[in-house]
This record gives sequence, structure tokens and C-alpha cells, in this order.
Amino acid sequence: MHLHILGIGGTFMGGLAQLAKASGHRVTGCDTAVYPPMSEQLRLAGIDPIEGYAADQIALRPDCFVVGNVVKRGNPLMEAILDSGAEFTSGPGWLRHNILAGRDVLAVAGTHGKTTTASMLAWILECAGAAPGFLIGGVPLDFGCTARMGSVGTGTAFVIEADEYDTAFFDKRSKFVHFFPRIAVLNNLEFDHADIFADLAAIETQFHHLVRCIRASGRLIVNGADAALARVLERGCWTAVERFHTPDGWHAARIDEAGAHEFDVLDGSTVHGRLRLPLPGEYNRCNALAAIAAAAAAGVAPPRALEALRTFSGVRRRLEVVGRAAGVTVYDDFAHHPTAIEATLRGLRRSAAIAPGARLLAVFEPRSNTMRLGSMRSALVQSLKLADRVFCYAPRAGQRAVGWDAAEALRELDGAVVAEDLDVLAACVAEAVHPDDHVVVMSNGGFGGMPRRILDRLAPQRSASAAGALAAGAGA
Repeated sequence: MHLHILGIGGTFMGGLAQLAKASGHRVTGCDTAVYPPMSEQLRLAGIDPIEGYAADQIALRPDCFVVGNVVKRGNPLMEAILDSGAEFTSGPGWLRHNILAGRDVLAVAGTHGKTTTASMLAWILECAGAAPGFLIGGVPLDFGCTARMGSVGTGTAFVIEADEYDTAFFDKRSKFVHFFPRIAVLNNLEFDHADIFADLAAIETQFHHLVRCIRASGRLIVNGADAALARVLERGCWTAVERFHTPDGWHAARIDEAGAHEFDVLDGSTVHGRLRLPLPGEYNRCNALAAIAAAAAAGVAPPRALEALRTFSGVRRRLEVVGRAAGVTVYDDFAHHPTAIEATLRGLRRSAAIAPGARLLAVFEPRSNTMRLGSMRSALVQSLKLADRVFCYAPRAGQRAVGWDAAEALRELDGAVVAEDLDVLAACVAEAVHPDDHVVVMSNGGFGGMPRRILDRLAPQRSASAAGALAAGAGA
């Protein structure tokens, strides 16, 4: 079957493209822009996306057009598809019937931590010999890809990052209602996606739709400390529930964050072992607990899960060290919601990576629809107070224009810099840093390769310092 995928540059649709190609389908696709990591993933899969949504792509005559939720009415290609009567479907709809059918689906949902938790769960299953398939909205470093088929057959495991964003312009349900998992993790729930949800209650309704889709013989792994998720379950639940981040469920004890991130893993009063986790912070502790609990529900003994997580390498763009120059460490992180930004900064601040007295600089792009609309700018300011200096990219025009005055909003943050040009912003950061500083670049998009822009500007400083040291040595 020939599939033409609209919106192939997105993490979900790009992952779907890889799965379709691996299943033997002919795959083409288009998007306005495709940037890393998906551009690299598609290239490795042998898929060369078409730039733009020109109506003449209808002449490709695929067996089916698969439409991503980035596509709206008025899109030239979509209008041509509708006018022609060609076959089309949504990405989640195609995935359910062609990839997930008959598989043992393990879904990870929540406002934060989906990618990391799903990656942890897939790695645990891999180390246990299950060879799971997966579709994850990031690149787990242990696998090097965002999606794979894994072992194929009825009952084989498939881990999926279950997003609450809408399915398509013709299906406004959340994507995750198409997946019908046997095991589902509900990590946490906050207000997000202000462009499609009016309030938190609207998102809670979608999460309850997911709960309705889980079989009675399945399992729900739920954050027991989250009030919004408690309200979701109060609306009705037909599946056995296990809780984490609560003393009577899966929880951490004897936590040591001063050096290595270590803690005991318990289920109620049962101690399963001590975990030294490569990733810092409370959120990653919760992610690990959720993954261990979900793996246990899938038949993997907790000690075996702990053994796997001790070797977990993390996820690309989740506090990933991009490089070091002039004594400065630069990280790339996907955080884009105020809660995630705070968790990233707090976790790094408490980790052994930062020496006492070292500065932490935050470089942020308010790129998501929620952040560009400005509905969370007060919370954003509070989350950024954990940084010693703040730098913000806030263009006033173009596709990613910010609809609020970032300079005014960040005024209470001493020394905050707001720029509308990427090169100007990188230059400001490079001029402001000191040796031993840590710079965290945060965005849910490509951010114009900002970590590398900063490192490239710091590299000449490192070279100049080295040349000076050599000259001083020669003079001595």
C-alpha cells in the first residue's frame, strides 16, 4: 500500500511513517519544515519528505492519505483531497488498525514525562527479552530511533507515548483514545494545549475517555499524588488501579540527591531494591516508579526492571549535554511548560553536575501554542526564577510569533534578556557566561539549533584562552 503522510515532520506522524515503512508499505509525505531529530529519523528510514502542501501532490495517487493534526481546513493539499474524494484517515486511526491491532499495548499518558517514562518502559522490556515495538515522541538513546516494530505477532508488547492533543481536524478526540491499551500509565495532569482546551476540566474529560477504553483485565498505573487524576477516576473506572508516588503504592525511600541520584524502590512495604538513576530530579524518580510498576503489570519482576534502569542512557533533548566550550556546559532540553521548566532547573540545580556556587542560565523559547498565547506567562516567570540569568527568544512576527510582551513579563527577573533574532540571542548568552556556568536551552521545537549556536560562539573564546596560555608559557 502507498501512504502519503501529511505532517510527516511531527514526532508522532514521523514515527508512524517509520513503522509503515518497516511494515512493507511505500511511504511518502510532506510538511512545511522537518528538523532534527525527525529529519534524521526519516532519512535513516529512506523517506525524503516533500516541502510544503502543494495541491499537485494529489497526483501521487496514494492508496490512502494519512492526515496529521497539524493540517487544517484551507490547506491546499487537504482541499484537493476533499474535492477529489480520495481515501484519507487520521494518523492514530491508521495506527490502531494497521500496527496496534492484536498487540499488547502499553500506553504512557500525562502532561509531563511521557517520553522519558515510555523510553524507560521500552528499555525495561527490551532488557527482559520482550523486544517491544514502540512509538515515542523523542529519541531514546539506548535505541537510537523514535519508532520500531519490534517483535511482531498477537500479544507482543508495543509501548506508545499517548498524547492528549487532538487527532485531526475531522476528529477532535484526543489521540490516545484510539490506542485501547491493556496497560496505561497516567503520569500527571495539568492544564496545557490552551489552543484546543478551554480549561483543565476539558482535559480531564479526555483522560476519562482513555480510562473508558482500557479493558477490565488490564491495569491502570496512576500517580496517586495528583488531584486531577483522582477526579478522572472518580468519574468511573472499570480497570484495576495501582498507584505510585504514594506511601501505600509504588514509592521511593532513602532518597539521596546530594551525590548520585539514588533511592530505594518500594511497593507498599515491600522493598525491591536500590536504584541509582542516571537522571536527576523528583520527576524522573516518578517516571522510573511508573515504568517499574507498568513493567511489573506486564510480567517483568521489579529487580529485573531496576537492573535495566541502572543502564538507562536517557532520551535525546531531555537535559542532554550537547557540548562544553570555554568552561561552559550547554544542555538541550524539551521543557516548554512552566512545571516542566521548573522541574528541569530544580533537578539540575540539585544534581552533582553543578558545583556549589556555579551559575545556571536558562535560554527559553515560548514555542508551544499554549505558551505563545500567553495564558501561562505568570507561571513561566515563577519557574524561571530558579535560574541565575534568563534569555528568551520572542519573535513578534512570523509563524512562531509570541502574542504577549515577553520583555514586560520577564522584567522582574533581574538581567533577563529578550531577543527577536536567534543570532542576537546566542551572542547575548555567549557574552554573559562565565567559566563553570551551565546553560540550559529549553524548547519543544528546533529552536534554530540554539545549543550549537551558543557553543560555536564560545569555541573561539576557548581557542583564544588556549592561545593565551601557550603564549604565557612561552614567555616563561
